[in-house]
Amino acid sequence: MGAGVSGLAADAQRGFPLRPGLDDVPESCISSIFMYLDPPEICKLASLNRAFRGASLADFVWETKLPSNYRYLVKKVLGQSPETLSQKETYARLCRPNRFDGGTKEVWLDKNSGKLCLAVSAKALKITGIDDRRYWNHIPTEESRFQTVAYLQQIWWFEVVGELDFEFPPGAYSLFFRLQLGKSSKRFGRRVCNLDQVHGWNIKPVRFQLSTSNGQQASSECYLYEPGNWVHYHVGDFVIENSNSPAKIKFSMMQIDCTHTKGGLCVDSVLIYPSEFRQRLK
Repeated sequence: MGAGVSGLAADAQRGFPLRPGLDDVPESCISSIFMYLDPPEICKLASLNRAFRGASLADFVWETKLPSNYRYLVKKVLGQSPETLSQKETYARLCRPNRFDGGTKEVWLDKNSGKLCLAVSAKALKITGIDDRRYWNHIPTEESRFQTVAYLQQIWWFEVVGELDFEFPPGAYSLFFRLQLGKSSKRFGRRVCNLDQVHGWNIKPVRFQLSTSNGQQASSECYLYEPGNWVHYHVGDFVIENSNSPAKIKFSMMQIDCTHTKGGLCVDSVLIYPSEFRQRLK
């Protein structure tokens, strides 16, 4: 290394220009390269020097990372005008979990890909008998992103219905119910799950359904399983081809065979993820 430094000094004394370094690369060239990198890679490279940091702030770089409907998201979720934020700040703000509709729904962008994810809390769902404390209770828990879940003690007619009116970026999406058999809590710092009221879910399967305003439909049936663990039950998939207008999505789960009661179920939320993320929920 000493020889290299002395060589540079000698070149400078002879009037030869010094060899170019990273600081000599124009910001515009760096920004053009950043357009082909993922956001985490851009943020790492931005720490190299001033030129890379300046290039990482270019709006046209982050325009390519944002979903096509980001203006809609900024207005609906952040409650701001898109023109008041830089594109990098817009990306950073949308990657955080953002609540809307009175705090009953949450939306965020995946930090690596910019893909949109959405969650709907149990309080935003229509649940048969939810106002009768003999059947249902809303109980607090740290295991929910909404800090509360709907807990079923016992009922004959089980039905949970939800509806969402939202503008999604084009792409394929999968919808899940996040459920748990049993009521979990902490005892002496350890997680425990009370299964005393769990019954009736092994007699008949639960039916899940999904439909969209453009005619797409999906349905599935399965028995609820893995008592004491949160499970993501896949309802179905849908495709958004045009993001110029909100899509209306209806979804439900039901077990309405009145020959037996069922109980001991926690309903946390409904999740909508890009279909390519399905493996993350297993």
